[in-house]
Amino acid sequence: MSTASLFFTAAGVGLAIAAPVGPMGMLCIRRTLSGGPRAGLAIGLGIASGDAAYGLIAALGLVGISQFMLAYDRPLHLLAGLFLLYLGVRALLQKPPAEPADGNGNGNGKLAQIGRAGALRAYASALLLTLTNPQTVIMFAALFTTLAPRGAFSPAIALTTVGGVFAGSIAWWCCLVSAVSLARHAIGSRLRVAIDRVVGFTLAAFGVVEIRRAL
Repeated sequence: MSTASLFFTAAGVGLAIAAPVGPMGMLCIRRTLSGGPRAGLAIGLGIASGDAAYGLIAALGLVGISQFMLAYDRPLHLLAGLFLLYLGVRALLQKPPAEPADGNGNGNGKLAQIGRAGALRAYASALLLTLTNPQTVIMFAALFTTLAPRGAFSPAIALTTVGGVFAGSIAWWCCLVSAVSLARHAIGSRLRVAIDRVVGFTLAAFGVVEIRRAL
């Protein structure tokens, strides 16, 4: 398999891994609705960076790090569960911001956008939340065993595969954020509040599941 073929195959795998809408997808949707596309992209970039970090650990065979992460599987699940539960409860209790009015006072003005500091916080929270799932190492180890040419595994091939997975993952998040951003301007304040509540409940439910896995 050529380097280009390996990259695009890995990108397809990264896209397939990112596409199912789980707690991170819900978080990305919520932050895009509440803070704009910059917030959503920061979440997506944090998730893709976390996946790439675990992929690099698996690709380079850093056994000590992967064993350490897997040994503390339960505490990490507990941490992830508490964080998701916090995000869910926060979304359920947070009051919706007042919708800015346009020149005619119709409440259709420019929607809120987070600044650079807010985007960095969103990125960091998504990265840390992604890193609390050490079983990702096992998934990527199986991926590299499948994709890497037999007898030709090298750091260059590992980096190509990780880069492909990252590219596929970030492509999905860009598409998701773009779609939600377009819908964001057409969604009324009441529907945004309803979506926020559903996402908050879902995040809290995922948090409870993670906590139960840790106990």
